[in-house]
Amino acid sequence: MVAKVFIDGEVGTTGLQIAQRLRPRDDMALISLPEGQRKDLNARLDALSQADVAILCLPDAAAKEIAAAVKGRDVRLIDASTAHRVNPDWDYGFAELRSEQRTAIQQSARVSNPGCYSSAAIALLSPLTQAGVLAADAPISINAVSGYSGGGKALIQEFEEGPLDGHFAYATAQAHKHLPEIMHYGGLTKPPVFMPAVGPFANGMLVQIPLPFLDASATADIQAALAAHYASQQFVRVVDHDAYGPRIDPRILNGSNVMELSVKSADDGSRCVLYALLDNLGKGASGAAVQNLNLMLGFDETLGF
Repeated sequence: MVAKVFIDGEVGTTGLQIAQRLRPRDDMALISLPEGQRKDLNARLDALSQADVAILCLPDAAAKEIAAAVKGRDVRLIDASTAHRVNPDWDYGFAELRSEQRTAIQQSARVSNPGCYSSAAIALLSPLTQAGVLAADAPISINAVSGYSGGGKALIQEFEEGPLDGHFAYATAQAHKHLPEIMHYGGLTKPPVFMPAVGPFANGMLVQIPLPFLDASATADIQAALAAHYASQQFVRVVDHDAYGPRIDPRILNGSNVMELSVKSADDGSRCVLYALLDNLGKGASGAAVQNLNLMLGFDETLGF
């Protein structure tokens, strides 16, 4: 079987990464439009109609427009924008979320690809709220740094051709677009304090969730819940935090679709920090889209990595 795939928004940061992973494969045929037709709605709809699966690498409004325009057609969609991530008519594309999630993605006609920060936060929080180790109304703060590629072409240009050359924080008004999915799929009933930042490197991501005021056994319960949840997963794994050494480089998983989770507690067990490492354009974007594409087409989900 050779599957026909159309990437609507192929020349964007995520689209380019997806295309790069798919082009060498002989089980995929990419449908591409000439440059002059990439914004032509009729040409795009024609390409969508030819595809078995289309991946939308578009702004939210454009993704909603296309999803509405192809309603009733046979094409299956993966949406990499934030437009449909908490829409009940779309299946969330984080296969490791729950035991039934992989099957839901395999059978779905509409899959919303997770965000990069949210993939990491949900990977840490969801197993703990599911297991009852962490209360749904717990006061949570999320500290995170991403490579500048997560900001798209404009931010990439600012770093590589313009004035930016250092670390900065943003979204300080606590209204980041990933918060709704972090709450929804992380099992939280109260919004976390979310503190994202951008580092002076292209790819990579480190997300940290501090948990203070624990009792003596809580850290062991947290570690056990995470290890049990991801025991059979190939792309999300729980690792020994001390193996990183005294410094953790957000870039160490770049180029892969792997996310590593770890837990580090104080000596007295009274507090700990949860850590997630990933490539923001890998498991945080294009890698996740390719994994979901493999699942939807019935292929081995590790193909392309």
